[in-house]
Amino acid sequence: MKVTQEKLPASQIGLQIEIPSEKSKQVYEQVIKEITRSANIPGFRKGKVPRAILLQRFGTTNIKASVVEKIIQTSLEEAVKQENIEAIGQFDLISAFDELVQKFDTDSTLVFSAKVDVRPEIELGEYKGLSFKAEEQPYDSTKVDNFLEDRRKQKATLIPVEGRPAVMGDVAVVDYQGRFVKSGEGENQEFEDIPGGKAENFEIELSSGRFIEGLIEGVVGMNPGENKEISLQFPTDYAREDFAGKTAIFTMSLKELKEKELPELNDDFAQEISDKQNLAELRESLESKYKDDAEQQTTQNKEQELLKELVKVVGGEIPETMIKQELESMLNQTAMQLSNAGIDVDKLFTAEMVEEMKQRSRPEAIDRIKQNLALKEIAQREAIEADQEEVKKRMEEIKMQLGDRNIDQSRLKQFVEFEVKKERTITWLLEHSQIELVPPGTLNKPEEEEETELSATDSDAEITQAETPDQSENS
Repeated sequence: MKVTQEKLPASQIGLQIEIPSEKSKQVYEQVIKEITRSANIPGFRKGKVPRAILLQRFGTTNIKASVVEKIIQTSLEEAVKQENIEAIGQFDLISAFDELVQKFDTDSTLVFSAKVDVRPEIELGEYKGLSFKAEEQPYDSTKVDNFLEDRRKQKATLIPVEGRPAVMGDVAVVDYQGRFVKSGEGENQEFEDIPGGKAENFEIELSSGRFIEGLIEGVVGMNPGENKEISLQFPTDYAREDFAGKTAIFTMSLKELKEKELPELNDDFAQEISDKQNLAELRESLESKYKDDAEQQTTQNKEQELLKELVKVVGGEIPETMIKQELESMLNQTAMQLSNAGIDVDKLFTAEMVEEMKQRSRPEAIDRIKQNLALKEIAQREAIEADQEEVKKRMEEIKMQLGDRNIDQSRLKQFVEFEVKKERTITWLLEHSQIELVPPGTLNKPEEEEETELSATDSDAEITQAETPDQSENS
């Protein structure tokens, strides 16, 4: 079998394959035997049907088509091995199949052409000494105090108060009824009830920004036993279109007022909310955690900017097969995340939406492929290997997560080794780069991709946090 290679654009290899007549005869006889063994023709036992009857029943053209199809399939597999071609994806037949069948003759040489995507030969520019900016995430010492204050509020005791009006920070127990203003003004106004806009003995924390603007502010200043009508307007960009922009009146009855009594910030409190023995240990632990978080975020920022710079020094064409595979991987990852969040992916991912998502994600997919190819090439050039102890440790962690599922050990090891080597290569590149750290928000962020809007239909008996007071606080 003679194979002639031709380098094609878009990282493809063209193959012209010549099949000698001896090979054609051999395959022809194999196909005839297979048909003879399986043919069920009245008047003949299986395997005993004369060849002339077979040709008449199945047709010469159909049999020749089966022969040519088998020759092409087996020959391409042999050609890849013979020529050491690192093919990816399926072959595309360049020659017209019908013409090959029409010209097929067991006494003549069969010549056909096909093409296949191959691993791209990337053009890697200078990757040492990359220069770029990355945002530095500073440690925010106020996070410790904010955390402790939040936990104090969670552990707070509600104490009834009397003799004063409601102020910000109080917890009010109210009855309310919400109505939309349908038409008219003053005494001539007509109303309709807001679906789910009614509750009794509802606890509402008086805190700015929690609900529709004007509602909390309307309760502030009321005294227990007082009734009040609060007029407000739903935002024009409100999530529920049937509520958006509408004017509403909430009849509010303040039944009881409570204030939060926060626990003392001391060693007993530290022991209650953590495994630390005293407040000093808890503060030290929190400081260490938030400092580590800041450092990790800075490292992630460096890595992200590094990969953006790395793409700029990568040349060469990416085969369509690799792009399709990467898009499928990205889509599956998104579907898994949404599914884990309880979203019905089958209903969400229509054929039209999937195609739209793939088109939107195509540039990102190409960048990811280039990054991985570049990192693989750099690791080879710089003799960077995966730490086998780290590989073993991660493999065990993955096995524990997957439980009793059947795992291909070889593929798992290959995957983990690639990830560990990739991380070590990125670390090496960071060590050999010139990085200017800048404050958060300094760099221009790319415009975010439009996200698919997921909305749930509220039942008439339910109200969301933004519609009316947060019912979750009453639970």
